[in-house]
Amino acid sequence: FSKSGEPLNADDFGITGALTVLLMDALQPTTMQTLEGTPALVHCGPFANIAHGNSSIVADKLALKLVGPSGYVLTEAGFGSDMGCEKFFNIKCFYSGLRPKCAVLVTTVRALKLHSCEAPDVVPGAALAKEYTEEALDLVEKGAANMLAHIRNVRAHGVKVVVAINRFHTDTDREVELVAKLAKEGGAFDAVPADHFAKG
Repeated sequence: FSKSGEPLNADDFGITGALTVLLMDALQPTTMQTLEGTPALVHCGPFANIAHGNSSIVADKLALKLVGPSGYVLTEAGFGSDMGCEKFFNIKCFYSGLRPKCAVLVTTVRALKLHSCEAPDVVPGAALAKEYTEEALDLVEKGAANMLAHIRNVRAHGVKVVVAINRFHTDTDREVELVAKLAKEGGAFDAVPADHFAKG
């Protein structure tokens, strides 16, 4: 804003052309790699545009071209099946003509306990309540209603769902097995533990 309270834009500073030149290069996907050496195209990712929560069609099409007909591409449609995923199917897939063959829904035992509405709130900076660090199958089962709703949302688009159970070191085998059982009973194609977080 100006000193008199009027909104200002790039033209007012005489930098519109320079910003346009910078954006020309920003439109190209950035190639990065995971710790395991897998290529990753970062382009308009979920945090580049909070309102949409999806990577760009350009990045997906480029990745599909690079992997060829026998390869596969993972693309993020973040923020849950009721936001990012809905926009992914109803906007991004509609305009791009691309159709996924599978969706990975990530959950945690800890999140399901929280969704039970019977476990205490998780407070940043505070130690976790014992409900989150000790086995509590009843809380997991009650909170699974949230996961099951997300499975139904994705399946409504005709896409198979694989549930990845992001495992923490405090999760018991019985809790993880219960999540997998409930997910499969609720329509997931499969449900598998993912111990990336627990193992660092």
